[in-house]
Formats: sequence, structure tokens, C-alpha cells
Amino acid sequence: MTEQYRVLIDCNDEKGLVYKVSSIFFHRNLNIIANNEFVDKAHNKFFMRSVVAGEINPAELKQELLEALPQNAHLDVIAPRKKNVVLMATKESHALGDILIRYEAGELDCHIVGVVSNYDLLEPLVSKFNIPYYTVSHEGYDRDEHENRVLAQLSELGEIDYIVLAKYMRILTPKFVEVYEDKIINIHHSFLPAFIGANPYKQAHERGVKIIGATAHFVNNNLDEGPIIAQDVIHVNHAHGWEEMQRQGRDVEKIVLSKALKLALEDRIFVHANKTVIF
Repeated sequence: MTEQYRVLIDCNDEKGLVYKVSSIFFHRNLNIIANNEFVDKAHNKFFMRSVVAGEINPAELKQELLEALPQNAHLDVIAPRKKNVVLMATKESHALGDILIRYEAGELDCHIVGVVSNYDLLEPLVSKFNIPYYTVSHEGYDRDEHENRVLAQLSELGEIDYIVLAKYMRILTPKFVEVYEDKIINIHHSFLPAFIGANPYKQAHERGVKIIGATAHFVNNNLDEGPIIAQDVIHVNHAHGWEEMQRQGRDVEKIVLSKALKLALEDRIFVHANKTVIF
């Protein structure tokens, strides 16, 4: 079976870019399986994601494309492989469990190489899926010390393509984020910044909110303000108690987080100016 490669292009916009790229594919006898492009007119940026099949030398194809594109273009020619993913969690099981079930069902094209948590509470759940579980307790350590221990554990797991914070309830420092820039995916309820604290659903219930939702985003140094990958909402009304709102909110969280991870695994996300372009 002929392998399919993903070609991701991010550059300044100019006339004829789609023609130039597709002509190179044609002359290299590559079949275009899928293609999407978008122009951000406000920033004069061009984005293109192509899936091509044929006999491909990635280095040669990349060089030829770069020669045809504007200067300072960013280009990836991605060979087919399963990406390595680490899940991080604390005590809540809903987001973690949903990803594990989807992984077991073959819905996520990746290797989950381990689960890292600052508690051992979720180890019985993870063990059912034969995935290594690593407890890196924060007790007795300050934030920097604990984070250094987590980074050391992650380094032992080898190359990591994405870290998914499946309700990992500790704030990451800039040092941690820098090591895995644009590789950390987080999920939070969409009440932020209106309702902050231990029980945002109770606060929202008391205010009579009519929608609840979740946001999945890349982590940066601005708390919960990284580039948004996926969002969803559901409607609620006066008949919903805060406990029911919380249950429904968790359902939305796990669906949105798994969707965001799937988009990342399929190389569908471009990050630009703290926003995302998603094909």
C-alpha cells in the first residue's frame, strides 16, 4: 500500500501558491488525497494542509517546496507514524477514562506511553488498559521541586509528541511549558473567567446560567488563555441543579478533550497569533 504523507504549509500569502504546490505534487507523480487551504487576510498568512500518496523522499520534497514558497515559510512533510502521547491527571477520572476507552477502541491513532499523576488514585483504572502509571507525588515538595521530578519522569518516557492534561489540577510554570511548547493540551469548563474556584458549577447555578461548555486549548504562560483547539456547549435551565450541571459539564469536557487530541494526532492544527487554524 502506498504511504500517505501530510504536507503542512504556513507562509506569507502571495498569488499562485496553490498552483505552485500542486504542480510540484503533479511533477513528482503524487496523488492528492485531500487538500485544504485558508488565507488570513488580516495577517496576510497562507495555510495549507495536503495529504499526498506516492513514492516520496520527504527531504527532497520539502526542499523543492521551500524553493517555491515565500521566504520564511514554515513547512512540514510528515511521514505516517503513531505519535507518542502522555496523559496527566490528578483525581477526576472522566476525561482520562474517556481517552483510554477511545484509545482501546482504536479511535485514537497514537501510542499512549504512560499516565503521570500526583496521586495514585487512578492507577486501578489505568491498569485495566495495560498502560504504565507513574505517581509523582507533590507532597513534601515545593512547586519547582515537584515539577522537576515530573519533567524527569517524562524524559524517561522518550520522545513525546503531546501531553494531555486530563484534569491535571496543578499550574505549570513557564519552564515546563517551554520544554513542551505547543505540545500540551488542556481542558477546562467554559465559565472562565466569570466563575473561579473550587465549585464553578454551583456559582453558575446560583447565577442562573443557560449554557455550560468546555474549551480545549494549547497551554502557554497565560493561564487558560492558550490557542483554542475545540469548544462545545449544551443548554441548561432552571430545573437543573448544580450537581446535574456538573455531570453534564464533565460529559462536554471529555468529548471536547478527545476531539482536540484527535485533531492534533491528525496534524490538522496550525497555531498562529494565539489562535488556531484547523482543517
